[in-house]
Amino acid sequence: MTAPRLRLPHPLVLLSGCVFIAAAASWVLPAGEFDRRQDEATGRTVVVAGTYHEVDPAPVNLFQALVALPRGLIDAGEVVFLVFLVGGAFTVVDETGALRRGVGWLVRKLHGRDLLVVPVVSLCFATGGAVENMQEEIIALVPVLLVLTRTMGFTPLTAVAMSAGAAFVGSAFSPINPFQVTIAQKLAQLPLGSGGLFRIVFLALAFAFWVGMTMRHASRTRSATREAGEHAVASLTRADMAIFALVALTFVVVVHGILARGWGFNELSAAFFLMGIVVGALGGLGTGGTAEAYVKGFQGMAYAAVLIGFARAIYVVLEDGRIVDTLVHALFMPLEGLPTVASALGMTVAQTLIHVPVPSVSGQAVLTMPVLVPLSDLLGLSRQVTVLAYQYGAGLCELITPTNGALMAILGIAGVRYEEWMRFTAPLYLGLMALGAVAIAAGIAVGLT
Repeated sequence: MTAPRLRLPHPLVLLSGCVFIAAAASWVLPAGEFDRRQDEATGRTVVVAGTYHEVDPAPVNLFQALVALPRGLIDAGEVVFLVFLVGGAFTVVDETGALRRGVGWLVRKLHGRDLLVVPVVSLCFATGGAVENMQEEIIALVPVLLVLTRTMGFTPLTAVAMSAGAAFVGSAFSPINPFQVTIAQKLAQLPLGSGGLFRIVFLALAFAFWVGMTMRHASRTRSATREAGEHAVASLTRADMAIFALVALTFVVVVHGILARGWGFNELSAAFFLMGIVVGALGGLGTGGTAEAYVKGFQGMAYAAVLIGFARAIYVVLEDGRIVDTLVHALFMPLEGLPTVASALGMTVAQTLIHVPVPSVSGQAVLTMPVLVPLSDLLGLSRQVTVLAYQYGAGLCELITPTNGALMAILGIAGVRYEEWMRFTAPLYLGLMALGAVAIAAGIAVGLT
């Protein structure tokens, strides 16, 4: 007799439940805060170490928790608009037929070597993760990836693993991620890019492990029947080539904007919106056809946008209840009495736990690094290793936490249930955490600075 498999609630139910749990925690945990200051290096408001103090309690009642749901959408407004506009832009690309003809071309080129699509696609997304912390941008690409994987007989989970999974791994082990390691190094007063070669070595190991396990899953779950259709026989046109070139150029411009000009979500939205307009002209859709494609894209992204807002509402409730700093203080203070290696590994675990209620890697950096840097100095622990502990703890948690709105949206659009994703990801997550622990121990052993 086969044991029944765990089946979790619908993502909206799961995230709503997390909001109410956060509200309940505000009635149990003591309210407390750190003092804040403006950090010139990052331009962000950061906590001041050693200033934690209890404040008047602010428990969140049921109605306030419900109000937090629309507030979460408002708080995530920039991200939500990015999802809508990127989704609309790639729907325009899809409506031109270029994507399906491109998939057909790729299938023909890889005939008999279809598994190679996994490392090729994974490398693209891992690079996006390492360079610009790619997350929400993936949501709009999921329908395209599903066409590709269905054509080759792979499962939707494979599509998620070689896109979102690879991107999250690239982000966590990145030597240059501007939203993660760069902010953390600025707060730790380390030279930007320092320890880069060390990080690249472990990034390569982590990527190889993730791709290998994804290929193994793809091979084992592959369907004997594959889709065939017009995209399998149609040839690429000159307009298609121009559209693909424009899409590639847009990503180059976006990466340059993030790294060199400090672009945020609003600038990314504008860049992709412009891309969609030009693609519509190149693809012969006209102004009316392009507008209709955008509307279709907006409709397709609505569910993803709501999931992101619901996930953000969890943090809104915790912040209203004034218990975010309480969680940080409670998780990090016990590390003071531990040996150096144990303290570093404890930081990784604590960063993992904090990332569940604080699902923003940049927000977590400004919240935790000012607390950890003085602590690491007191323990004789390298600040670079402290940054590693933050990277691996917060970054890898993106793979599994239901409070990651982008992940839940990607799973929802792909039709992959959260528990199905966890069955695949949990063993890989533990393997990556073990690799991160080896990196931390190696960093301590070689005196990484």
